[in-house]
Amino acid sequence: MNRDRRAAGAQAVNPDPGARSRAGRWRDQLIAFGWLVLVWNLLWGEFSWGNLVGGLLVAAAVLVFFPLPPVTFVGRLRPWALLVFALHFAGELVTASAHVASIAVRPGYRPRDAIIGVRLRVRSDLNLALTAEVLSLVPGTLIIEVDREAGVLYVHVLDVRGPGDLAASRERVLAVERRIVRAIGSAAELRRVQTDTVEKGP
Repeated sequence: MNRDRRAAGAQAVNPDPGARSRAGRWRDQLIAFGWLVLVWNLLWGEFSWGNLVGGLLVAAAVLVFFPLPPVTFVGRLRPWALLVFALHFAGELVTASAHVASIAVRPGYRPRDAIIGVRLRVRSDLNLALTAEVLSLVPGTLIIEVDREAGVLYVHVLDVRGPGDLAASRERVLAVERRIVRAIGSAAELRRVQTDTVEKGP
């Protein structure tokens, strides 16, 4: 009888791992759904009821017909850091758009382009995807390739005038990663991005 009580107590302390795994998958699907809706509205450039409904339909279709690989969210949402990330992102959109526009209207000016490889400090699929998506949404930068195994983003940057611009572009990539991790990363990931050292890609 005591053995049965201990077994019942163990079951109460350790719930069904399958149920936890199913709950985790549903949570990950909901997070992916929300990000897809947000990206859809950002790509259109404005938030409206039409874009919201369209984003909901597109996100549902993507998750049903093109299931994403399992990406486990092990971080923690930090509202203040998320607000800081959103403000920085909005500022970068404005400044980058103005910079690209000034290049377009400058007569006879031909900007030099470059492709840089930046190794991220957090190599999870979620961090790679979010950092690549945010960079691609900013005018003047474009993700050319992602090396998933090495955690390297190959980024096309516009208007490079010298080594200083290359270093600044690498730092911008790492700053985006740092803000994303501060907003939704785990404690271990947060410690990993505390350094300001710029690590070059291969």
